[in-house]
Amino acid sequence: MIYVVATLTIKPETRAEFIAAATACIAGTRQEPGNIAYDLHESVTDATKMVFVEQWENAEALVPHRGMEHMKTFGRVAVKCMAAPPKIEIITPADVTVR
Repeated sequence: MIYVVATLTIKPETRAEFIAAATACIAGTRQEPGNIAYDLHESVTDATKMVFVEQWENAEALVPHRGMEHMKTFGRVAVKCMAAPPKIEIITPADVTVR
């Protein structure tokens, strides 16, 4: 299992447009094979920070995700809304024993 954490800084005046495009992208992504969860969060301290938290069965599931039409559509809108390049991290659960 892998997680993707994508932090985007958006221009404040584009918030509504960004949220609308993200909503459609989320709906499409949740239908993709290998997707477990795909959610958008917003910072409570910085209204321009939007964070996608994604959960996938494996890294292979990300390959077709990038080329999906809903991702391309979202990308065309997001690029106009962003104030800085996105920060994308792919992470896996740590092997931790809790006692």
